Amino acid sequence: SRSAMDHQPKFFENLSGAGKAIAVLTSGGDAQGMNAAVRAVVRMGIYVNAKVYFIYEGYQGMVDGGDNIVEVSWESVSSILQVGGTVIGSARCKPFRTREGRLQAACNLVRRGITNLCVIGGDGSLTGANLFREEWSGLLEELAQKGKIDAEAVKKYAYLNIVGMVGSIDNDFCGTDMTIGTDSALHRIIEVVDAIMTTAQSHQRTFVLEVMGRHCGYLALVSALACGADWVFIPEYPPEEGWEDSMCVKLSENRARKKRLNIIIVAEGAIDCHNKAITSEKVKDLVVQRLGFDTRVTILGHVQRGGTPSAFDRILASRMGVEAVLALLEATPDTPACVVSLSGNQAVRLPLMECVQMTQEVQKAMDEGRFLEAVRLRGRSFENNLNTYKLLSHKKPDAELPKSNFNVAVLNVGAPAAGMNAAVRAAVRVGITEGHKIFAVIDGFEGFARGKIKEISWGDVGGWTGQGGSILGTKRTLPAKYLEKIADQMRTNNINALMVIGGFEAYLGLLELSAAREKYDEFCVPMVMVPATVSNNVPGSDFSIGADTALNTITDTCDRIKQSASGTKRRVFIIETMGGYCGYLANMGALAAGADAAYIFEEQFDIRELQANVEHLTEKMKTSIQRGLVLRNENCNENYTTDFIYQLYSEEGKGVFDCRKNVLGHMQQGGAPSPFDRNFGTKISAKAMQWISKKLKETYRKGKVFANTDDSVCLLGMRRRNLVFQPVAELRSETDFVHRIPKEQWWLKLRPLMKILAKYKTSYDVSDSGQLEHVAMLPKEAETGAI
Repeated sequence: SRSAMDHQPKFFENLSGAGKAIAVLTSGGDAQGMNAAVRAVVRMGIYVNAKVYFIYEGYQGMVDGGDNIVEVSWESVSSILQVGGTVIGSARCKPFRTREGRLQAACNLVRRGITNLCVIGGDGSLTGANLFREEWSGLLEELAQKGKIDAEAVKKYAYLNIVGMVGSIDNDFCGTDMTIGTDSALHRIIEVVDAIMTTAQSHQRTFVLEVMGRHCGYLALVSALACGADWVFIPEYPPEEGWEDSMCVKLSENRARKKRLNIIIVAEGAIDCHNKAITSEKVKDLVVQRLGFDTRVTILGHVQRGGTPSAFDRILASRMGVEAVLALLEATPDTPACVVSLSGNQAVRLPLMECVQMTQEVQKAMDEGRFLEAVRLRGRSFENNLNTYKLLSHKKPDAELPKSNFNVAVLNVGAPAAGMNAAVRAAVRVGITEGHKIFAVIDGFEGFARGKIKEISWGDVGGWTGQGGSILGTKRTLPAKYLEKIADQMRTNNINALMVIGGFEAYLGLLELSAAREKYDEFCVPMVMVPATVSNNVPGSDFSIGADTALNTITDTCDRIKQSASGTKRRVFIIETMGGYCGYLANMGALAAGADAAYIFEEQFDIRELQANVEHLTEKMKTSIQRGLVLRNENCNENYTTDFIYQLYSEEGKGVFDCRKNVLGHMQQGGAPSPFDRNFGTKISAKAMQWISKKLKETYRKGKVFANTDDSVCLLGMRRRNLVFQPVAELRSETDFVHRIPKEQWWLKLRPLMKILAKYKTSYDVSDSGQLEHVAMLPKEAETGAI
């Protein structure tokens, strides 16, 4: 990201943890990804020469002391990255709520010299930690008076530093886009919804699904968006009076349109506008009595907390864990307790109590019936999800729709990417809502030239969100050789705007079409591109649709491969990922799977580095660690091929470990899209279609659309914390066209994290960390990178 270039990077080498002791605990409900956070705290702590302790069983273990507080080593957290739940245990603790309990806890910490605490839990656990910190000096004085510690200890351990990370599947904590565990819980919900959809298709059924979220409707709302549910009930946004009639009308209309399946999602804390509970049973009875539909209830319960953490949660937790240790090392007696959170793709630090107060404000607003205020306080991401859901789920009667008389064509270009169909669905439905006629182009620019164009309706895209690949068909062909034929088709079908969903070819295609404007007036129309490619190599966007699904495929496969070696002798796996010249999948896959090395094109390597990696692994394999994992991006080096690296490791590892190799290939492009890709695709595409509408109005003159300025051909991308429209002409200077990658890529800053967590000495640029922000100061206009 550019800001790294604007100032001198600041490295953390001068931050030493020598003489410091850090303890980590997990408290409250468990969440997938907690172990990844624990691992990152332990390894980063040891890396900076601090002593690191586990506190088993949350605050209960802190109060009980003894064997519950144990110093740990590097190997203590080996092989826990892919495990769900928390390996150090979590418990609700009544004694810690009393001063007596906290006094005992303080005594146990001081005796071990622990004055830095990393707490992973929900708002209750974090509030408890803050109170503990405020009372700390008083607790120490009391312990000294009772003769349990000496005056020297009171002076030496005078301050307690606290950093929190939010582990909660509900995503109910204000100040962060995503809490650890939320993405994995969505994976569980979507797996169930996808499975239910296949059985329900066979029998014209209505399913009522109850998901977790006593006080927060995030999981219900986002899963409804991800599966195109017919109706959703959440605590922050109760349905209006008479919702029973509206819902039944909508369900019958859908049945009449030959939709064989209805899905209703209910958050467990759902209420009506009089604060009365709406239960899944109540909804089921209503549908059966009024409509007589065959209706089933599925309560997902603790399934949502289980299973392995998703790639997103592992990377999020690893980043937060490292940031938490840095925050503890930099803390002074005057620094308020902070919480590490995610804004866009950046880790930020916020004052803990500001976040807690805002979280409590949401509950207060709901209790008092100020529901619009509750939605606003939940943050932009929540509000955008709700608005997008409302926009896409309810079709207005034709008579109520505006008539714009504009025709917009939608096409997919490049290789298939999971989530493309969700993007097409959103584009079609938002376009229809805005009053346009939407035309689907089959098979990209090639199909365009051949006239494979047809009008597409609201109902045609029903059920598309969960489908992998590209239903419209997609080709890598660029438009340059078909310009005349495409111009003919634009004229014949009176196309007034283009929306292209695709990867690097889509970007090149738009550059070619805008260059052809001098010759063909037909291309003087608004054009927008939505990035969709597993490689995540499109300039102007930090994320592209499909990359998250591919990353999960890589992570799952690495987990299985590592497991396949358990019980055998020591083994190293060399795994090749896709991505062309872009190392995103290899680098982030390595971070999510806990790999020892990742070879990528962006960071040149030579035989000396390969040799050093082999020696490093050989040393590691002499400890209790049994398995090694090395990822290699397909085009990272033309001579150091996957075979070469496999043979090198095999030869050098003789007698210590043996080697296996895997080329993951096209399975990375397939499969059902992840919740992140469904929602990112849906939201970014809806925003792109709204931009088209705005541009059409601006460029409509004398009965004709005419747009020939640079800002009428844009790419909509995620930049740090914002979704921004950028003219493709301006992105030229940021592009390495030979290797089809952006010249600067934000994720390269995370590269040292993988190395640190794999026990390499390296420099880590902390220029972006260290500033404590305030909740109110987070950019108001930004559309966040969370889903």
